[in-house]
Amino acid sequence: MALDDDIRVLSGVGLFKGFTREQLRLMAFGAETITLGAGHKLYAEGAPADCAFVVAAGEVALYHQRGEEREIISVHGPGAILGELALIAESVRLTSAVAQTDVKVIRLNRSMFRRILEEFPETAVRLHRRIAAGLQDMLSRMSAVAARLER
Repeated sequence: MALDDDIRVLSGVGLFKGFTREQLRLMAFGAETITLGAGHKLYAEGAPADCAFVVAAGEVALYHQRGEEREIISVHGPGAILGELALIAESVRLTSAVAQTDVKVIRLNRSMFRRILEEFPETAVRLHRRIAAGLQDMLSRMSAVAARLER
């Protein structure tokens, strides 16, 4: 994909809301575009996670492997980001990911993402607030589910 195409795709990702064109350009410049045919694995559950992937085209399924069975958890299309936690912290993949259709993904590495946050601290502050709000929202929803289950 061309750099401008990558910037356009990245600009539609919620995690990058508020990033400037320059920041998105830096991220896209340091990114790698990967093309996979349907059925090919993007990553495996339990593997070290050192990058995130943004779906540029096609669909990627996240799943757990249970013996011979695949338990599909979700399917993601263009604009979805997979493994975003890997941009911020060392972690392992919590699921496996496989191309449902022919796909193009943009691989974003942690070092480039951290460099952007270091060079643009105001962006890091906005991102921190967005992540904190998202976690608070998730905790609220979990509490609501727990309350329903206790009845």
